[in-house]
Amino acid sequence: MAEQYGAARNTAREAIRLLAEQGLVTAKHGRGVFVREPQRLFRFGSDRYSIANRETGLTPFRLEAKKQGKVPRIDVLSITREVPPSDVAERLQVPADSESVVHRENHYFADDEPVQIVSTYLRWEEAEGTLLMQAKSGPNGIYGRLEELGHVMTRVRDEISARMPSPEEARVLDLLPGVPVLEVLHTSLDQNSEPFEVSRYVHRADQTGLLYELPVS
Repeated sequence: MAEQYGAARNTAREAIRLLAEQGLVTAKHGRGVFVREPQRLFRFGSDRYSIANRETGLTPFRLEAKKQGKVPRIDVLSITREVPPSDVAERLQVPADSESVVHRENHYFADDEPVQIVSTYLRWEEAEGTLLMQAKSGPNGIYGRLEELGHVMTRVRDEISARMPSPEEARVLDLLPGVPVLEVLHTSLDQNSEPFEVSRYVHRADQTGLLYELPVS
């Protein structure tokens, strides 16, 4: 930049710093500074759990990424028995003072870019000894296994909020300073209106879109 436009090196460095703060460029150690391609991965809230989508055999995230021309990747970080957070215990209707849930911690990537941190909570009494305790849970992911246990998803509740990330979330999602996250607290309910799964999705707000198409009565 300094050579091409005849700018002082300090001026060029300051320009790059300002562009980086705005998320327009990214620096790769030992390689240089590159223009950050504008990306936005949409969460299709209206139909991501539909029967038609479940019949594809793909998990909601993999199908959404595929529809948008992106290559999905899911890294399973851990699967552990834990005491649930209070908001999860309330929605899943399990004790908040004992190890009543299985916690699956996943990191989601689109085209190798980190886009989501997902914490899924299931009832321990149902998950123990099943494929729900395995990284590879089979066709349709955990929802396929939960349906085999008798939970047919008929309704979902998504609570969406914006906030600033924790230091760990900022590190995992490779966020620039000042970039917020979108949190989706998702609850799945079955044919008996019983909650059977709660997931906390933490999306990087600079690369996430939420698309909902709902009937108006």
